[in-house]
Amino acid sequence: MGGASTVRVEDQLCFAVYAASNAVVRTYRPLLRDLGLTYPQYLALMVLWEDDGLSVRQVADRLQLPANALTPLLVRLEQLGFLSRVRDPRDGRIVRARLTSAGRRLEVRAAAVQQQVVCRTGLDDVSLAALRTQLRSLADHMAASASLKDPIEGDTA
Repeated sequence: MGGASTVRVEDQLCFAVYAASNAVVRTYRPLLRDLGLTYPQYLALMVLWEDDGLSVRQVADRLQLPANALTPLLVRLEQLGFLSRVRDPRDGRIVRARLTSAGRRLEVRAAAVQQQVVCRTGLDDVSLAALRTQLRSLADHMAASASLKDPIEGDTA
């Protein structure tokens, strides 16, 4: 039963990435709760702290999400007073997300959360940077290979 051809969860890259991602999000959750944020809301705010006034589509692209998945999250952040959604005056089809003063002030508190999470990784700065680089490279390679849309073996379509 335990032969060499047995697929074991602990040998899988997908499980290692999944488990690490879950552990990171679980670490963030209580810290962000103190700020009144969920992890996805925090990610959206990070994009805007870096580049305020982006369109909803641009924020969604940066987070690798469909725009329609991001809209409810932005609506909630607007209700919380952290951003406003405004139509672009040059093209009314485009909705832009702009931080409010409360949203900008929240960045300082969020930076402290980020530092706490970094400390909990147990990684030094060099190791953390190398891990981020490897994960980005993995994501880029996987996305590129998925875009090739290799036919599934046995697919006769």
